[in-house]
Amino acid sequence: MIKGYAEEMEKIYTKIREKETSELKKRKEEISLKLPEVISIDNQIGKLFIELSVSMFKDIKVDRDTYVKNLKNRITDLRIKKSEILSSNGYPIDYLNIKYRCPKCKDTGYIGTEKCSCYKKYLVRLYYKNSDLKPLLSENNFDNFDINFYSTRKTQNELESPRRNIEKIFTKALNFVNNFDTSKENLLFYGSSGTGKTFLCQCIAKDLLDKGHLVIYKTSDDLLNILKKIRFENNAELEDIIVNCDLLIIDDLGTEQINDFSKTEVFNLINKKLLAGKKMVISSNHTLEGLSRIYSERITSRLFGDFTLCKFYGDDIRVKKNLNRMKE
Repeated sequence: MIKGYAEEMEKIYTKIREKETSELKKRKEEISLKLPEVISIDNQIGKLFIELSVSMFKDIKVDRDTYVKNLKNRITDLRIKKSEILSSNGYPIDYLNIKYRCPKCKDTGYIGTEKCSCYKKYLVRLYYKNSDLKPLLSENNFDNFDINFYSTRKTQNELESPRRNIEKIFTKALNFVNNFDTSKENLLFYGSSGTGKTFLCQCIAKDLLDKGHLVIYKTSDDLLNILKKIRFENNAELEDIIVNCDLLIIDDLGTEQINDFSKTEVFNLINKKLLAGKKMVISSNHTLEGLSRIYSERITSRLFGDFTLCKFYGDDIRVKKNLNRMKE
């Protein structure tokens, strides 16, 4: 969905404006039949506004200020008369005004050159609807996170049992969501495969998307393809959404093709988001030592210094689930 989102957003706003214009037309047709005098007054007001607009270019023989004041007074009088007729017949006084869903931007998505607050609301809906996340998140959410898959027995070389460890991580994930608007925290999930990192990432995505935050969820391989388009196609649209989304989730960091380009672009992205105060959740099957071997110190310094580190360990839950299904 990310590619071409601006065109899709414009279609959404165009559709909204067309619908509201159509509804206004129906209301005018209704009033034209029931209260034709109101339409006549409305037309008179329109003509007076045109006259008011051209008065600044018009050669006026009388005092210009008096002329403009008289025009404004006539418009006001007609508006009052129109409102009185509508109200006395059971209609709202603004019945013949277009109904903007967002009065701030008048359903354009922009206030001047800045995106309106409603823009993100529609963008979240668009992304959620068209992303691969929607079917996944119907199952992968906090309500379905089952700690019973984690053993209560301590694992060798670990101070706590996998269950006690995941309880702490689960609490951190909940706090991350609950304090999202006020905290500057980022999360790094790392550890062995099949221990719930991706599932918990999706739990966070689901909760924040439902709250209206723009969450972009990408595997590291998909993200690298996006970074290539940003760099080689100068795709400012993609860069804007990746850098400025409320939360970027990078799943399976370290599985992408590792080369000088990927290292540089991953560093630049992480650095830009940290500087912009935009949050991230990153998961990796590598250990911290493994990440240090793969990436430059510039990247690992930010990962280990600016992220809350959450180590996952225990049995492979995917294997456990599959065995349970086979028993059934």
